[in-house]
Amino acid sequence: MRIIAGIYKSRKIESVPGMNVRPTPDRLRESLFSILTLDIDGSTFVDAYAGSGSVGLEAISRGARKVIFLERDKAAIGVLKQNLVTLGVGRGAYEIQAGAAAKHLADWPADIVFIDPPYDKEKEYLDSLENAQGGIVIAQHSVRLKLPEVTGRLKRYREVRQGDNVLSFYSPVPDISAP
Repeated sequence: MRIIAGIYKSRKIESVPGMNVRPTPDRLRESLFSILTLDIDGSTFVDAYAGSGSVGLEAISRGARKVIFLERDKAAIGVLKQNLVTLGVGRGAYEIQAGAAAKHLADWPADIVFIDPPYDKEKEYLDSLENAQGGIVIAQHSVRLKLPEVTGRLKRYREVRQGDNVLSFYSPVPDISAP
């Protein structure tokens, strides 16, 4: 796996061995960040279910001010830390929150939130969308999983499909009851 663009362009990063973690494919990551081009610079970015950190590391490489990595798997956190050291990412550019991502999302308001639970964990998607505190919330999921158009305070405004993967983009629904 490699970083696609930005200050760490073409640098290799490690992935978590085994089948428990499914890295976001390079082509899908490229599509994601092409869409986010105008939003990423100077942003706070949450990479939930981070695994090896490929999405969050791409965000840092492309100019995110700070990335919060949410991950519960100890082996994945070890690989993530190794990738941060290998790239030479400064400590002020990231935080790592160990534990259940859906539970911790509410603790980390951000400009952009990326969620990518295991594809077979539909409840994780729904809980994550409910708890995400972001201006833009993106869920990567299987084409077989139909996420709701509106969930909690979020409304889907775009879908991007590539092979078996979908990126669903959500934004907050304005609170019309506020004065």
